[in-house]
Amino acid sequence: MNDFSCLDCKFYLPVDVFRGICKLTKEKTGPDDQACEQAEQIAKCKFCSNYSSEKDYLGKCMDTVLAYPDMIASKCADFQWCKQD
Repeated sequence: MNDFSCLDCKFYLPVDVFRGICKLTKEKTGPDDQACEQAEQIAKCKFCSNYSSEKDYLGKCMDTVLAYPDMIASKCADFQWCKQD
């Protein structure tokens, strides 16, 4: 089982703030629900080794540029996955 939520899955399609749809199963799901077995983690700033958190919903990329933890970083040239403990 994965230790991230549906909101962090690349197959999650948000409908509104409270619900979304899984692109694989076509079922309704919540953003905070536990991700399923087929889930794939999407590249986000909070999973990058260059991101450092400063407040609850704000941080910095490479200690210079402001970044949000849930910002999609799939097109970022400097994105590097954090090491999982």
